[in-house]
Amino acid sequence: MNPALTQFGEQMSHLTGVRAIMKDIIETLKTSGGRDFINLSAGNPVILPEVEQLWRDCTEELLASAEYGEVVCRYGSSTGYQPLIDAVLADYNRRYGLALSDRNILITPGSQSLYFLAANALGGYTTDGALKRIVLPLSPDYTGYGGVTLIPEALKAYRPTLEIEAADHRFKYRPDFSQLQIDSTTGFVLFSRPCNPTGNVLTDDEVRKIAALADPLDVPVFVDSAYAPPFPSLNFTEMTPFFGRNIIHCVSLSKAGLPGERLGIALGDERIIQVLEAFLTNMCLHSSRYGQAIAARAIQSGRLADLSTRIIRPYYQAKFNVLQTALDAAMPGELPWFLHRGEGAIFAWLWLKDLPVTDWEFYQHLKDVGVILVPGEPFFPGLDEDWSHKHECFRISLTASDAELETAMQRLAQVATQVYAAAPAMPQATVQV
Repeated sequence: MNPALTQFGEQMSHLTGVRAIMKDIIETLKTSGGRDFINLSAGNPVILPEVEQLWRDCTEELLASAEYGEVVCRYGSSTGYQPLIDAVLADYNRRYGLALSDRNILITPGSQSLYFLAANALGGYTTDGALKRIVLPLSPDYTGYGGVTLIPEALKAYRPTLEIEAADHRFKYRPDFSQLQIDSTTGFVLFSRPCNPTGNVLTDDEVRKIAALADPLDVPVFVDSAYAPPFPSLNFTEMTPFFGRNIIHCVSLSKAGLPGERLGIALGDERIIQVLEAFLTNMCLHSSRYGQAIAARAIQSGRLADLSTRIIRPYYQAKFNVLQTALDAAMPGELPWFLHRGEGAIFAWLWLKDLPVTDWEFYQHLKDVGVILVPGEPFFPGLDEDWSHKHECFRISLTASDAELETAMQRLAQVATQVYAAAPAMPQATVQV
């Protein structure tokens, strides 16, 4: 059967970003003939025993409770399961000195669905035909932003400035405020903090500046806090979650060990929350109440926040240290390689400046030596300009064992040395961008 697709059907029937590459990775693993690969592509969090036990304990509590039937055998409110709402509001109001109420919160089926709601309620064409843009102030950013809008031309990303420490082979992205435009054509602003894929954390001042540019125009700023405090607290540097009149703070429990239950939380201005709630109601009624019920127990007890800082954060921070130490030891100093400063999340981000082949071709070379990571180009959604940097970067998952990370970085260094050596002229480790 070959059904005729609508414009939206055509748009949403294609894989975008990393999901298209994952199809190749799955095929590679299936047809490997038993060959071992060090797979550094995973976005799934590691199942940490203490975290898994938390969710087991909360499940046992739910099963033993009188409310079990009400939770799983009945529909609920589109805004979310009330005990979870109460637990989140109490935690955030106490922790950050806020005065949020039931009108300021919405529970969604994962944060990806939250951005889908926002992208198509606030971005795209208005009733009078004007295009409202979804602005990503710093690119690269989360690849999933490329697939949330039904109007592809609505997505607009801005090229960052690069702060380079050549001697240390490190660098950091920063918003280029001389180029960033937030104006009457902007529907909303969106960025992740800490950032998937780069591990970048926008400073408090940078976030305030973005919010200040948007506020006079009543433009909402959605802060994707899937890796932020208080859970999962995957920030390796000090950062303060940001709240304000035009800020929609977006939380996910996926990296806090609950990705299978698809739970996202939006906190912000009630007018925006109401719009998102209506969209959600029309789309799927509400998020999984089972997941919400066990999350309510984990948050209300304080155990989730405790495990986040005591178990989850140290685990991934240690993995990043293993990876950067291995890279420093294996990569030739004369090659123009740069590792993004590890400020958070569960990935490392590597830039091979003046790479003589594309990121996709380098990815294929790495597969030949038994290493799989993710080419960087899909992490630049909305950035239409021709920029060689987009084809010189790679996302590396921190979910492998220490030994696997060390071996993979050694093999990566060998492939990089060979690829650069085979180029017509050896590039210099210059820092111009």
